[in-house]
Amino acid sequence: MEHLVTDLLVTLAYGVVGVVLMAVGYLLVDLATPGKLHELIWVERNRNATLLLASNLLGVGTVVVAAIVASDDDFALGLVGAAAYGILGLVIMAAAFVLLDVATPGKLGELLVDPEPHPAVWISATVHVATGAIIAAAIS
Repeated sequence: MEHLVTDLLVTLAYGVVGVVLMAVGYLLVDLATPGKLHELIWVERNRNATLLLASNLLGVGTVVVAAIVASDDDFALGLVGAAAYGILGLVIMAAAFVLLDVATPGKLGELLVDPEPHPAVWISATVHVATGAIIAAAIS
């Protein structure tokens, strides 16, 4: 029973770190988009904003999972690693978004609020997921 309680507390701690990192990812996507992200997604049902946020959260989740797996059952290392690699992943995803924005015509933030689906959003979303995968591979 003691082992179960310990495992539940460890899971809770990792869950909190993961949720906090995803909240930070949400805030970063919100900063990248004109207007309020929650209104774009939940009120206006904007598919572009939804795709970008979903890809960001998937990228962050991938990094957190890799950090947990790489911790080799060292709870403190895993928790610190998940937080540190998660923050690093978010920074790299944000930098990739800015670089993609600079390298392509128009402004990505404006495309995200367009009510019509835009192919450029798929590219940006792929960058988020690929960045998460690259960082996850580097961790292990």
